[in-house]
Amino acid sequence: MRIFIAGGSGVLGRGLIPLLIAAGHEVTATTRSADKFSLISQLGAAPVAFDALDRDAAFQAVDRARPDVIVHLLTDLSAGDSSSNARLRVSGSRNLVDAARKTGTPRMIAESISWVYPRGVTPATEAEPLDPDSAEPRRTTIAAVAALESSVRELPEHVVLRFGQLYGPGTWYSREGRFGQDARAGRLPATDSVASFIHTSDAARAAALALEWSSGIYNVVDDEPASGREWVPGFATAVGAAEPTASDSGSADVGRPISNERVRDSGLVLRHASWRDGFASL
Repeated sequence: MRIFIAGGSGVLGRGLIPLLIAAGHEVTATTRSADKFSLISQLGAAPVAFDALDRDAAFQAVDRARPDVIVHLLTDLSAGDSSSNARLRVSGSRNLVDAARKTGTPRMIAESISWVYPRGVTPATEAEPLDPDSAEPRRTTIAAVAALESSVRELPEHVVLRFGQLYGPGTWYSREGRFGQDARAGRLPATDSVASFIHTSDAARAAALALEWSSGIYNVVDDEPASGREWVPGFATAVGAAEPTASDSGSADVGRPISNERVRDSGLVLRHASWRDGFASL
């Protein structure tokens, strides 16, 4: 199978490429920087320089690859700016989907996020609506997720992976990542906001398995959603930080337990079923 990974040099792309190559697929992987060509080549994929916001470039790259499947892993997190990531979700997704339609690529697997549901105490399932009426910046994030997912659903075959908070090497939730640094600086309080996590290795395996899944939305999270009062102390210990300060203040992402029943039923066996053992590997 010919597979085109948009965002192939990112954390998930680097985890996914070896899985696809080992399964015998032919992989083209994009990056915004030619400096990462050698990394992509070493992983076994053909590198392509690509800016998803350049509509003509998106069409040309997909047309040259003529893939059977596009895996959309595009994010823009380097500056920690939710608005730039939202723009990529809206415009980059639109360009990719239109390129797929033009070339006759029937199937797309797309990275989304799971912290998009209305507040509540019961685990959110994929059947529940998004939460469009939040305060900013959450409102912009959810609107962009809605645009991404709506675009992807235009294709005959489509899988949307709503990942939990990604943790592991190269992510914000790692020893050298943004939140690892915040924890050591005493800037990561333990609040009541609920988070659902997923290790990058499990996320990459879900993306590989999704090649065979039926169209729809899948929450890709571990088995143990937890409030910050539970997970922040464990994360702090894992990254060499002091005991965090408890806080009664919430965050823009109010949190909600997330159900992973569908993805479990679809064949994903988690290597890190809980952030508790996953954090220990950081």
